[in-house]
Amino acid sequence: MLARCRHVEGHDGKGPLAVVIWTTTPWTLPANRAVAVNPGFEYVVAQVVTDRGQERLLVAEPLLQDSLARWGIDDYRIIAYGAGADLEGLALRHPFYDREVPVILGEHVTTEAGTGLVHTAPAHGQEDYVVGSRYGLPVDNPVGPDGKFLADVPLFAGLHVFAANDRVIDALKARGMLLRVARLQHSYPHCWRHKTPIIFRATPQWFIGMDQPHGLRALALAEIKKLRFTPDWGEARLQGMVENRPDWCVSRQRYWGVPITLFTHKQTGELHPNTQQLMERAAQRIEQGGIDAWFELDPAELLGAEAADYDQVRDTLDVWFDSGITHLSVLDRRPELRFPADLYLEGSDQHRGWFQSSLLASVAMRGVAPYKGLLTHGFTVDAQGRKMSKSLGNVVAPQKVVNSLGADVLRLWVAATDYRGEMNVSDEILKRMADSYRRMRNTARFLLANLKGFDPAQHQVPPERMLPLDRWAVDRTRRLQDEILEHYEQYQFHLIYQKIHNFCSVDLGSLYLDIIKDRQYTTPRDSLARRSVQTAMHHILEAMTRWLAPILSFTAEEIWRNAPGQRGPSVFLTTWYSGLFAVADTDPFNAAYWERLIAVREAVSKELEKLRVAGGIGSGLDAELDLYCDGALAADLGKLEDELRFFCITSYARLHPLAARPADALEVQVNGQALAVRVLPTAHTKCVRCWHHREDVGQNAEHPELCGRCVENVTGSGETRRYA
Repeated sequence: MLARCRHVEGHDGKGPLAVVIWTTTPWTLPANRAVAVNPGFEYVVAQVVTDRGQERLLVAEPLLQDSLARWGIDDYRIIAYGAGADLEGLALRHPFYDREVPVILGEHVTTEAGTGLVHTAPAHGQEDYVVGSRYGLPVDNPVGPDGKFLADVPLFAGLHVFAANDRVIDALKARGMLLRVARLQHSYPHCWRHKTPIIFRATPQWFIGMDQPHGLRALALAEIKKLRFTPDWGEARLQGMVENRPDWCVSRQRYWGVPITLFTHKQTGELHPNTQQLMERAAQRIEQGGIDAWFELDPAELLGAEAADYDQVRDTLDVWFDSGITHLSVLDRRPELRFPADLYLEGSDQHRGWFQSSLLASVAMRGVAPYKGLLTHGFTVDAQGRKMSKSLGNVVAPQKVVNSLGADVLRLWVAATDYRGEMNVSDEILKRMADSYRRMRNTARFLLANLKGFDPAQHQVPPERMLPLDRWAVDRTRRLQDEILEHYEQYQFHLIYQKIHNFCSVDLGSLYLDIIKDRQYTTPRDSLARRSVQTAMHHILEAMTRWLAPILSFTAEEIWRNAPGQRGPSVFLTTWYSGLFAVADTDPFNAAYWERLIAVREAVSKELEKLRVAGGIGSGLDAELDLYCDGALAADLGKLEDELRFFCITSYARLHPLAARPADALEVQVNGQALAVRVLPTAHTKCVRCWHHREDVGQNAEHPELCGRCVENVTGSGETRRYA
């Protein structure tokens, strides 16, 4: 050793020459097969005096001072220096066995603690195994599966490894090989399930080869290219993991789990020549008696006289293999399902787990992936983005939410959250979600209430006879349904929630349902004006109930049971609604027309709100409206005739040339065209029935509190709603 070092003072020192290692697991020393050094470190030989007299100790130079302090040595001198790389191949004597062990090089050796020389037992550590494999070291595993040293292990036979620690220390002391022993507290690996200390043992395992003999890796990567990923980044994640993963170790040394039903020859380790038939016979026994039937089996029952020559494998299968074959145990066993599945969905950690094990097992067995698509979701965190933790007190229990707010509110939160990232949840978030739920539920209640007495088979109005606004409402629903179905195909549930909620709040609540209340409540029961709007609401309800069903399942079923008309027993036994119709772009009252009119209504609503805040009116029906415009905008507004006041929900709505606008009219731009808006409180009397302020209120002696329109609706054949 000294021959490979740079000497100091020109002499070799006195006493035994030794390398110093430290370990927190003395029981692993019987399996020692090398000592590792870092090739880039500087090492020193220190001349010291210990209880045993003069000694020369090899230690990494950066750790010398700390090491000597721990050993209580303050009198020393350095007699030689050497690079770690120069020490490779030196032969050392094992501390208590008649065995030579080499010095090897390893980048895993650090200066964080210890001496810079690492005891290496390939049978008891992953880094040791890897570096040992590079040097061809024997994998000497003296510990059996019960945690006890094997019967042929000198000094420690039959001892449990933890009980052997003191015996190993005694053996070192007896041979003068122990420099110092002390107790310290440090972290130690424990079983995640049982919370008990574990040991590492290198043992023969069962593997599924990724590249041999049939190129499983290449086949799996080819299948990945055919899949549909939601979100898109899932493809690169899964591909990268399959590209870089090692062979799949499918065996585990546990006392629970699905057994690997194999027999291996005691001398050669080869599988029994009738392995496939033996596995089938074992499977039949397990089918009758459960997995314990294998562990309780007497091998002679299957092997006869050959049992003495074979070992029964006691390993269990990796649980990822168990879950990875659900395509066989679930899809193939249930007649209502089919292979491959349309979708597998799980958290982002499953690219390493279930997604990958399912892919590899299916490709190995069938040559194809077990799914057409993968959906990856994030994890639930609180409003501040923190993980759910009992210690933090931020856990939101699903059952508590169901009991207080209902299952559909919880389902709505799931759908409304963009699952591609972390999903925030808290009591406040759920409370806001409950408000959104009520908006959609109340919209459905309004539609149901106003469809009372409506029988689609008798009262439904054909599209060509429906009023233009009602036809727009159905067309708007049809266009929205196209978007929603596309989002369902793409699993974009948060967009579905947003669009349905916006439809209920804006298109219906703030616009259509607000406008048609007058027709619903003032026109005769069987008038075209009323049946037309009921027909539109029927179409809307039929479509919306189906949109809601995958998300608000209980609510959708409740709506389904109370909706008018003949229908099946459940909304979940039907398909998307096909009764919606389009309004042609060539129609004078097409979608673009109503978009322009809605822009005008929004301008009017702002002026009405100003007047209401100022105390001039209580509602829009307390006002009269004058609109001043020219050209195409005037033509658009003129098409509504008297419907303009119902559309704007004012008692009067008059149209004038832009040049006639008074000084107090507010001018705005609507689709690039000038529009002046003027609203004033009305001076006319209020009709007690329709609440419109009209100049003809009181002109009918028999009904002095009604306007002329209401008189016609009450005593006559009913009004005719006119569009140009």
